[in-house]
Amino acid sequence: MAEPGPAPAASDRLVLKNGSGHHYVKLRLEFQDGGMRLNAAHFKQLILSALKELHGEVGAALPVDVLTYEEKTLSAILRVPSSGLVKLWSALTLLGSYQNRKCAFRVIQTSPFLLALSGNSRELLLD
Repeated sequence: MAEPGPAPAASDRLVLKNGSGHHYVKLRLEFQDGGMRLNAAHFKQLILSALKELHGEVGAALPVDVLTYEEKTLSAILRVPSSGLVKLWSALTLLGSYQNRKCAFRVIQTSPFLLALSGNSRELLLD
């Protein structure tokens, strides 16, 4: 009878999930006829009202932080818990007006890493 060989090496499959608890979203608000100005407080209120309109009071309770806001271009970087990214994105996508003026949020970039939003390879100009 043949002697049994060494036992095969055991291997474990290791899947790493994103350890970051937050996602960062770079976005811009665009109005159909332009010329609209919003301060940071009104900008955040618009985001919260979009969440409330689509997801109710629970959606409006989603902690969304406006990290940077540029009033001139109506662009911002938001921080949202990773579990609420889809809720936020869907609410922003379905928002269609502000004070009876047609508008739309344009998501420019999203990442679990804030540093990733500092540059955009699509806008890179090579000499």
